[in-house]
Amino acid sequence: MINKKTPEETKIIGEGGKILSGVLFEVAKMAKPGIKTIDLDRAAEALILSAGAKPSFKGYDGFPYSLCVSVNENIVHGYPSEYVLKDGDIVGLDLGVNFKGYNTDMAITVPVGKITFEAKRLIKVADKALRLAIKKAKIGNTTGDIGNTVERFVEDQGFGVVKDLCGHGIGKNLHEDPKVPNFGKRGTGEPIVEGMVICIEPMITVGSCKLRKSDDGYGYATADNSLSAHFEHTIAITKSGPVILTK
Repeated sequence: MINKKTPEETKIIGEGGKILSGVLFEVAKMAKPGIKTIDLDRAAEALILSAGAKPSFKGYDGFPYSLCVSVNENIVHGYPSEYVLKDGDIVGLDLGVNFKGYNTDMAITVPVGKITFEAKRLIKVADKALRLAIKKAKIGNTTGDIGNTVERFVEDQGFGVVKDLCGHGIGKNLHEDPKVPNFGKRGTGEPIVEGMVICIEPMITVGSCKLRKSDDGYGYATADNSLSAHFEHTIAITKSGPVILTK
């Protein structure tokens, strides 16, 4: 069941989104060679709490941290750890904030020091795939239109799309209906209607799109250990078009 949001609820979600985006970009600035990924998590949690919000991920489905940190071949849901970031890594930072009982969700992938040309292209394509997908999140379209846009663009650029994981609705619960896949056929899936709040999150790879469990036993990584990138925004569906609530 899709829970459409009132304008008042959407406003609260947007307030949480501002907190989330501010925190995530502060944490992204810290992702440099020599820093432990657990330190990124601690910084994220401290910033969220100081802003009067709560971390959405901590305790969710047994996840013991506030920030998901997924390095290189790790796609999503990676555990922060004692791993020290090194020059050439790319790191996915996925964070959720609960503000006044409503959740927002956002992810970015950032370079650590000097990275390869291929890694730069991967990040750029994943970011653009999200921006193209958001444009399709308008009344009269479907979730299949969003997924089709991601799939066609990413594959045209020579990269693969992860199909076993997807975006989702969001609100009082971190994950709500509908599912928002990163592939599909135009005109299929759930209709996009006013009042929806959804998370669109392309996850793309250099090599195989098949998944395996990450070494931490919780997250997911590429089966062939190829690089992966992940971007995500929380989007409100309005009469005037999609509105990014985590901008």
